[in-house]
Amino acid sequence: MQTSSNGREYIKSNEGLTLKAKGDYGHEVIGYGHDLLLGESYSDGISIEDAEILLQADVAKVDAAMNAQHLALEFNQNQWDAIADFTFECGVGALIQLLAHGIDQIPAQLPRWVHAGGTVLLGMVARRAKDVALYNS
Repeated sequence: MQTSSNGREYIKSNEGLTLKAKGDYGHEVIGYGHDLLLGESYSDGISIEDAEILLQADVAKVDAAMNAQHLALEFNQNQWDAIADFTFECGVGALIQLLAHGIDQIPAQLPRWVHAGGTVLLGMVARRAKDVALYNS
C-alpha cells in the first residue's frame, strides 16, 4: 500500500508549511515537516514546489518502512494514512513501538504519543486525536 493523495494532504495540514528552516525540538525542519539531513542546507529557503518534492520523498520513505515485510501491516486506506501521518511525525522507531502492543491496540496507544522534549504538547494531543478518528473511520 501507499499513502493516498488525501493522506498526503492530511500530513501537509498537520505539519504546516515553512519555507525557511526552523528548529523543532532539537532538529531543523523545512517544508512540510522535512527533517534536515546531515549536509542539507537551505539557507535561502525553498519554494512551495521544493516543499512538495521533499514531502513526496519523505512520504515514500514512510511507505517503504510501513511496507517492510517484517511489519506485515494490513490496513484499509484510512488506517494506512493515519499511521503514515504518525510515522511521518514520530519516526519508524515509534511505529515499531506502537505496533509492539498489537494492531488491535493502535487506537488506544496513539494518544500516548504526545510528548516532545519531555512535555505534553497540545498540538500533538490534537493530532493524535485526529489520527485516531481517521484510523477508526
